[in-house]
Amino acid sequence: MNWVLIIILILHGAIHSFGFFKGFGIFEFENITKDVSKLYGLIWLFASLTFIGSAILLLVNNNNWWLLCLLSIMVSQFLILNYWNDTKFATIINAILLVVVFLSYSTQTFKNMVSDEINTLYSEQVNSAQDWNDEERYSNLPEPIKKWLERSGADRANSIESVYLEQNIEMKLSPEQKDWTSAKAQQHFTTNPPAFIWSVDLTMYGFANVVGRDKFYSGKGEMLIKLLSIIPVANAKDNAKTDQASPQRYLAEIVWFPTAALSKYITWESIDSHTAKATLEYNGTSGSGIFLFDENGDFKSFVADRYKDIEDEEPMKWIVSANRIEERNGIRIPIECEVKWELDTGDWTWLKLEISEIEYNKKTEK
Repeated sequence: MNWVLIIILILHGAIHSFGFFKGFGIFEFENITKDVSKLYGLIWLFASLTFIGSAILLLVNNNNWWLLCLLSIMVSQFLILNYWNDTKFATIINAILLVVVFLSYSTQTFKNMVSDEINTLYSEQVNSAQDWNDEERYSNLPEPIKKWLERSGADRANSIESVYLEQNIEMKLSPEQKDWTSAKAQQHFTTNPPAFIWSVDLTMYGFANVVGRDKFYSGKGEMLIKLLSIIPVANAKDNAKTDQASPQRYLAEIVWFPTAALSKYITWESIDSHTAKATLEYNGTSGSGIFLFDENGDFKSFVADRYKDIEDEEPMKWIVSANRIEERNGIRIPIECEVKWELDTGDWTWLKLEISEIEYNKKTEK
């Protein structure tokens, strides 16, 4: 879609240059029947250059391209009104571009909100190395968790205070959806206090932009999804079900930063030689789930009774499974996972993800 917009901006800008050419007598452009003074010729040139400039900014992924484009539209429409009989149909192009500018502004506003939340997340993190070096805390861990830490190499790693990762994801937003929707997501974690922010930007049906943010912060969960960056599709917050589901997600995802197993906010209960139950409690909110490991100590799955959305009367089985485990930054982690719900109508695998990048102990937003 960006390439289509870039081409439109360049062509629209090039057409505006004809007013400049006529005003300065470079050649006679017959489609403009009204005389063009040199002053108006310069204004036509300004509109031409700003449209092309906004196309260049969009090409290099400058988030402020829409500001220059908005200026271009305003100047262009001023010219169109002054040369209405000859140029009135160009208003249609300007109207389309104005809608695109508004959507881009909305998307950028959403991203700025997420960016501010991420910076707040990192500003409040506290060093938790003391927990990681607590031998008594380590000795009290269930045997499957000790084995997992040894197998992953986390027992030899430094304490992980924060995490940044990128995911290639495929989603099915409903059990009836046949084709997977692809997207890229980013996620930030801190371990003390336990918190995360996950954000995604995807395109549905080839044109509809959807932005989303899932957050666990200060012990509270929150999910916000907007169609075209404007229309709220989901806005779940200040709800006990969301608050419970968010720490459960956090627990499932500590498999990407295993040193969090020694967090003072997480308690463990041994079940057998391959499974252990974890409970995360923070700021009045708690969530639990069961970890399953194979005979080597590699993570296999995480299972929790979790609310799918706030309308659910009862929680449902939510299962995160590892499909491929590899070493990243000296630690063995699941880099391919899938997530499913066990519904009354059957299993719904709604998410497949691949970790494309992971970085530990970040201090600022990337």
